[in-house]
Amino acid sequence: MSSAIAYTELGGPEVLTLIDIDVPAPGPGEVAVRVEAVGVNPLDLKLRAGLRPSPPITEPRRVGSDAAGVVIAVGEGTEGFRPGDAVIVSGARGAYATDLVVPADALVRRPGNVSAAQGAALGIPVGTAYQTVRSLAVGPEDTVLVHAASGSVGQAVVQFARLYGATVLGTTSDRRADRVSALGATPLPYGPGVVDRVRDLAPGGITVAIDLVGTDEALDQSIALVADKSRIATLVRGADAAGLGIRAFSGGSPQPLTDQEIAWRKEAIPVAAALIAAGAFSVEIGPEIPLEDAAEAHRLVEKGADGKVVLLP
Repeated sequence: MSSAIAYTELGGPEVLTLIDIDVPAPGPGEVAVRVEAVGVNPLDLKLRAGLRPSPPITEPRRVGSDAAGVVIAVGEGTEGFRPGDAVIVSGARGAYATDLVVPADALVRRPGNVSAAQGAALGIPVGTAYQTVRSLAVGPEDTVLVHAASGSVGQAVVQFARLYGATVLGTTSDRRADRVSALGATPLPYGPGVVDRVRDLAPGGITVAIDLVGTDEALDQSIALVADKSRIATLVRGADAAGLGIRAFSGGSPQPLTDQEIAWRKEAIPVAAALIAAGAFSVEIGPEIPLEDAAEAHRLVEKGADGKVVLLP
């Protein structure tokens, strides 16, 4: 019998329970995947807690969107995959599971030297980071300030910006400064004085700022440092972006992503997988937790665990 994590009411991590599920055979255009790892995203926690709007719960609600595993069956007429293929899953419904049936376009082949945990860690963080860097047209002439550079999205932003030739500064805790530095950014401690420290380190000025923390302080610092507000983006305070004259990509923004931005988020997965395989991109894997202990995984994310928390079915 296959299993999945679900909840029947909004609340804390304790509402997550392991349930038995029936997994149908894949239909036309679909692929069945035996899940080997699942990425735990902050969005999963926000939906579970009711911090992001969702429809009323009328049946056990499954959790998660990002995973990796192995193809076990392919629906009639489905091309591009066959049983035994190692794959990355993104944008799925109910990815916290032992087995999934998903549309073929939710899958990307996983290179042999990319682990299931690495593949499962890509999805939302890498898609968001890549799209943001592309939308802001980051390039070699830019100096970029990344707020919260040591998180999963922040690390991906730093790496993509560096790959596009930009100079990057990233705010972080002292404890995580070495990780930010290892990715090619200059680490900056949080707190008062960031604006002055940035100006000392980047006398030529900051041309792009990306907010991943959502505090008033971070937004004020970005606005003080970047002359062109169209090159300031928040991925957290989307509802406030228009009033501040800055940009937002999801994060509660009432403005939907464009077709191009959606395409970039999808393109990010094979791009990142290929870069990992080539040794040119790093994913920090944090605690690896059994699927049935998904509640503990959510608690670890809430506490700010280092690296990507991953569930193992």
